[in-house]
Amino acid sequence: MVQIPRTPTSADVARLAGVSRATVSYVLNKAGAVRISEATRRRVHEAAEELGYVPHAAARSLRAGHSRTVLMPAPAFPAGPLYGQFLSDLQGALGRLDYTVVQHGTAGPHGDTAARAWAELRPVAVLVPAPGLGPEGVRVLKRAGARAVVTLGPEAVEGAHALLMDHAAVGHHAARHLYERGRRRIGVVVPEEPGLALFSAPRLDGARRALAGTDATVTALPLAYEEPAAARLAARWSGLGLDAVFAYNDEYAMLLSRALQDEGVRIPEDTAVIGADDLMLGRLLRPRLSTVHIELPAGRELAALVDRAVRDPAAPPERHRVLGARVVHRESS
Repeated sequence: MVQIPRTPTSADVARLAGVSRATVSYVLNKAGAVRISEATRRRVHEAAEELGYVPHAAARSLRAGHSRTVLMPAPAFPAGPLYGQFLSDLQGALGRLDYTVVQHGTAGPHGDTAARAWAELRPVAVLVPAPGLGPEGVRVLKRAGARAVVTLGPEAVEGAHALLMDHAAVGHHAARHLYERGRRRIGVVVPEEPGLALFSAPRLDGARRALAGTDATVTALPLAYEEPAAARLAARWSGLGLDAVFAYNDEYAMLLSRALQDEGVRIPEDTAVIGADDLMLGRLLRPRLSTVHIELPAGRELAALVDRAVRDPAAPPERHRVLGARVVHRESS
């Protein structure tokens, strides 16, 4: 018969380290209010590592009255490198505050229905990329024990903390830059990928508002993120009569730039091109890509907001406007 090894317990760790079980709990659960010598902490950690002991998260949650799990539903839109780096920084910052970050997949229900699925995991906080949550969903999560619900998007949700992201400013800066460089017939790429309308619509609107009342025109250019689609758009470029394009972001700008150059369109002589996100690859492109540099909130700032809300769940929701934008002028415009 195969012998299944016994799961080590905190009593085993205490015995090996020569301390009490309470001391093991204080050390491994990082109880800052209890003074324990560095030598004792080291013995406990060494004993736990030798035995392969891991604290039981559910038991710790029962003792604390809440979990240390922060749930992050995966965004329902294609997340580019900039957003991916933001999420990585945030997870690291929450980890340093002793939270466990769990990312929840996008398959299945959405919106307030999805909130019920998230609530079953009993997170202490939920960070929701908008759209994806309404006031009822916030109430469901809070009734299930979530002390902090934070949304990231263009609008606040009743009962939740909010990081408000104004993507219209991105389009505004891009369009004004092209106009100031002497361009008057400006195209704006509108991605056809599902989920990106949340960002592309305000960017297009921001470009239109930036040029309202001027002698410039703005033309929306629907485009799928694939080479054949870019080639088809480039093939009819001369008929569009455009002398500049804000290509939504750097990835779309690189896709379209390559297709335009294949058609013999010179950048920037015939058509100026600007993207957004300020990716490294844009600096390697020839000509180097002009872009709108986007400032997302630092991971440590959002982690601090989550921690404040967890410590004081009765505090009124905070609202913070984020997403700074500035043009980085390079050779393509």
